[in-house]
Amino acid sequence: MKRLLFVLILLGGMRAGVFAQGLAIGGVVRDASGGAAMEFANVALLTVDSVFAGGASTDSQGYFSLSGLAAGEYGLTVSSLGYRAQRIVLSLTADVNLGEILLEEEAVELGGVSVQASNLTSTMDRKLVYPSDRQVKASTNGIDLLQQLMLPKLIVNPIFNEVSLPGGGELQFRINGAKVESEEITALLPADIIRIEFHDNPGLRYGNAEVVLDYIVRRPETGGSVGVDLSDAIGTEWGNNRVNGRINHKKSEFSAYYGLSLRNFHDMWRDNEERFVLGDGSALHRREEGRPGHLQVPWQNFNTTYSYAGDGRMFNATLRYYGSDQPHVDYRGILYNVENPSDAVSMDDRSAYLTRRPALDLYYQQDMKHGQTLVFNIVGTYNYTDNRRMYSESRGDALLTAVNNAVEGRKYSYIGEGIYEKKLGEQRIGAGVKHTQSSSSNTYIDEAGRSAIVNQDQGETYIYGEFRGRAGKLDYTAGLGATRAYFTQGSSDSYSYYTFNPRLVLHYNLTGSSFLRLRSDMNTAAPSLSNLSDVSVLIDSLQIQRGNPSLRPFVRSSSELVYELRKGIFYANLGADYQYQPGAIMDEKYPEGDKIVQTWNNQKSWQRFGSRAMLRVGPVRDIVQLSVTSGVNHYVSHGNTYLHRYTNWYTFAEASATYKGFSASMMMEIPWNDFYGETMSGGEKIHLAMLGYKYRELSFTVGVFCPFADNYKQESENRSQYASYKKTNYINGTSRMVALMFRYNFSFGRTFKAGERRLNNADEDSGVMSAGK
Repeated sequence: MKRLLFVLILLGGMRAGVFAQGLAIGGVVRDASGGAAMEFANVALLTVDSVFAGGASTDSQGYFSLSGLAAGEYGLTVSSLGYRAQRIVLSLTADVNLGEILLEEEAVELGGVSVQASNLTSTMDRKLVYPSDRQVKASTNGIDLLQQLMLPKLIVNPIFNEVSLPGGGELQFRINGAKVESEEITALLPADIIRIEFHDNPGLRYGNAEVVLDYIVRRPETGGSVGVDLSDAIGTEWGNNRVNGRINHKKSEFSAYYGLSLRNFHDMWRDNEERFVLGDGSALHRREEGRPGHLQVPWQNFNTTYSYAGDGRMFNATLRYYGSDQPHVDYRGILYNVENPSDAVSMDDRSAYLTRRPALDLYYQQDMKHGQTLVFNIVGTYNYTDNRRMYSESRGDALLTAVNNAVEGRKYSYIGEGIYEKKLGEQRIGAGVKHTQSSSSNTYIDEAGRSAIVNQDQGETYIYGEFRGRAGKLDYTAGLGATRAYFTQGSSDSYSYYTFNPRLVLHYNLTGSSFLRLRSDMNTAAPSLSNLSDVSVLIDSLQIQRGNPSLRPFVRSSSELVYELRKGIFYANLGADYQYQPGAIMDEKYPEGDKIVQTWNNQKSWQRFGSRAMLRVGPVRDIVQLSVTSGVNHYVSHGNTYLHRYTNWYTFAEASATYKGFSASMMMEIPWNDFYGETMSGGEKIHLAMLGYKYRELSFTVGVFCPFADNYKQESENRSQYASYKKTNYINGTSRMVALMFRYNFSFGRTFKAGERRLNNADEDSGVMSAGK
């Protein structure tokens, strides 16, 4: 009996030892000032009781690896003679790649930084997210990986390869610091991603971005890679197809990307209910009952990049091209008078859009001693558009209303930016200047063939300085920016406007796994060139759209309080925010003769009060993960002639499971609806399910979009006292749409690690005003 008991205890100890051998920690140690690999740096791993658990020295490339580790709480210390040691607190539940660990001469330590069970490191302005082996193996590209990570604020649609923010805020993608398009994120190999820097509190240098996602990727020294991503629907003309390649030679890297997408639906329509009060006091209540129309939207993206990196310098040149030829955005229906249904006409509303947008992006970065960095970026963009719209109302063979508008636009823009950053012990300072200049020439042609040429020039100069420091458990950032904006149109319309843009962030670490953060800032919003156009465009028999050259820039103020808690497999993120915009540019309508004019004006104010709560659980047994985010927004829109209030509840939930090479996920969204001016713009009420299998670099996935709905719809509403509407748009082809996704990535050799770009700019605004219902 004693022998049997001894054998059982021995087997139990052997079982525990075998299971403990599955976990490992790795990373690379570099000199922070020049980025050089540090050989013979000491790496020590201690338990919470200060018991030595493992150690290593870095090799000639700065790499280290510790294996055979049991799950638990650890402290990892990295040190080298003449450098300040870095200490990282780890709650180890899966293999962790810490990526680059920078050692500085008498510089900043990672005080207050901790990697929890979710491999997430929180600092004042960002979260450093280290994907686990499970998450990497279950993902097929950089967008797909975000679904596995389930980060706060992000709404990920892996079928469409899209990421968005609730409320449509600005989301920036970057790779090693360089701003890129989302299509370039889909070209990333998950195994090459060291970490994702999730900036949920971006600084002044990021402009108006609400969230910045910076993918830090590893780059081998020679060779290259090729990737193919094919996503197409069954029985519906829908597809996203991409190919990319990359090759390296010594200190140079060449890369190229091409993507082709298509949406072609023959069962699209809208239902619209409108109420008009005309200048003579007469009223009309009419309803549009939609009939099947046609939506055809093909577009393509191409970019090619050359980069050189070495000796602390990097030069990067990128040529980008976006082209879209949308021949059909066609609506059909019956318009009838609700008070007299026999008073009905046939309605036909057809639009076509053509866009050509090449851009050249030049970037230079110089890393200097003592933690200094200097960056320059110049971007030139040409934006050509040709928009056409034909609208008609008829009864039988009699044509009652005919609208035939065309707008041809040419816009040239130039963006130049420079940034200086320096680390000073536990503090850091940064300063920058950015200038944007655009010139446009748009030709508007009406149904009578009359043309009007509108020439516009707009510029904005922005300078800023920012300081970051620490006092005990309190991290703080204080910044101040100044903006000068100006605009000219012809010889009479112009403005010149100056504003200050302060920013303050207070981040207090409550414990090792929770914090409070308060952010408050002000930024400048300039009117778009399209809203400033001094032209009138006929919408239908009763409505005119007109620009307003008297618009002026305005200041947007926002404050946010965030509480975050991490405990084991549980993660919670609670937030409350307030936005105030005096003089906001919002829509308004007024009667003019027998027509209603729709335009924009600087209104009295706009406010939004919001709160949200996110709870994430998992991964449970490294297989299942759940996340739910719910919130409420209350809007107060105070115009010169109106006052509107609107409240919206929203929810976003997702679940994922992975086992060996198989993965499954579901997502559901009750939309965030935005209310601005007099218009409610509804979000997408969608849900989807996916099932996939991945073998090495080959994956096959089946996805179903809106499997539990017989129709896709999106709602909007306008509350004008003169011309209100309630509109619902439908696309039947996307409900219960089954998409097949095939992805294959092939790499050969090792490529050279290109430098990390710190900024990039782009101008995608066409400057053209287009009219439609």
